[in-house]
Amino acid sequence: MSTPFLSVRDLKVHFSTEDGIVKAVDGLSFDLEKGKTLGIVGESGSGKSVTNMAILGLHDPRNTALDGEVLLDGKELVTATEKELEQLRGNKMSMIFQDALASLSPYHTIGAQIGETYRKHTGCSKKEARERSVEMLRRVGIPQPDVRVDDYPHQFSGGMRQRAMIAMALVCDPELLIADEPTTALDVTVQAQIMDLLKDLQQEFGTAIIFITHDLGVIADIADDVLVMYGGRCVERGTKKEVLQTPQHPYTLGLLGSMPSLDGPVDVPLSPIPGSPPSLLNPPSGCRFHPRCAFAGQVAGGRCSSERPALEFVDGRAAACHLTPEQKRELFSDYAAARTH
Repeated sequence: MSTPFLSVRDLKVHFSTEDGIVKAVDGLSFDLEKGKTLGIVGESGSGKSVTNMAILGLHDPRNTALDGEVLLDGKELVTATEKELEQLRGNKMSMIFQDALASLSPYHTIGAQIGETYRKHTGCSKKEARERSVEMLRRVGIPQPDVRVDDYPHQFSGGMRQRAMIAMALVCDPELLIADEPTTALDVTVQAQIMDLLKDLQQEFGTAIIFITHDLGVIADIADDVLVMYGGRCVERGTKKEVLQTPQHPYTLGLLGSMPSLDGPVDVPLSPIPGSPPSLLNPPSGCRFHPRCAFAGQVAGGRCSSERPALEFVDGRAAACHLTPEQKRELFSDYAAARTH
């Protein structure tokens, strides 16, 4: 069995605050192969972005405690020095941030910002960096790249800025690309273009991609495997088809129930998950989802509120839930039937 390109084992990311310790990520494990896309999905505050900032080493060490293991092509990142991480960021691994306008400097041209990364890792001349910037803008579909390379971020539309961010992230041909909700606030046509672009670039370079989103529709389009996060933990993991068609955790079922269906009856109301995500300063005991779970009363002995469910693997699937497989088949199918009739 081949060694995964990225391996995360029991990752914990805890922040020190005036109010106490925030357990933003609390024991997360997953693997990612080259050429594959892992979709990480969950509500805001579930730990998606915190996880990937930890992989890149972007958290402030003064108030952040990291534990666990992150191996990128065999290189341990949790214990790596800042100098070692600087060599890897932008070169071996890179990130597309959610808000392109906030992530790009308004004082420098698009070309200068793309070229800066390339010069840092290659030591090339300014002329070579400019040529590389034009090449990257052309690759991500920016019209007239030899002219637009001298424009500033405010002269680009939202979709064009996101393409420029992708060009910057890919300028050194990284082997791991983390995309943090890169299609948020873009219209559906531009979203589709950005997704097609990422898939084309992945096919060309064999890049491993982590795609962070709260949109299961986006996951259905781009991911190979899906990891569902809730309260800083993984509650379900499997292939895209498995997770979206036969969810094994009530939270995943709830996410699917809150989405409109294109092939179901148009008059079926959406079923939002009641309540709010948990406070990670003082998270619920047992299963962190139990205060919002419609099926917690089906588990004998009140285990949902007292005992943390283990992430158990069955036929390659993983889910952290006290419900038995038989209960899930009965309860989840009844829930799905109620939505489609």
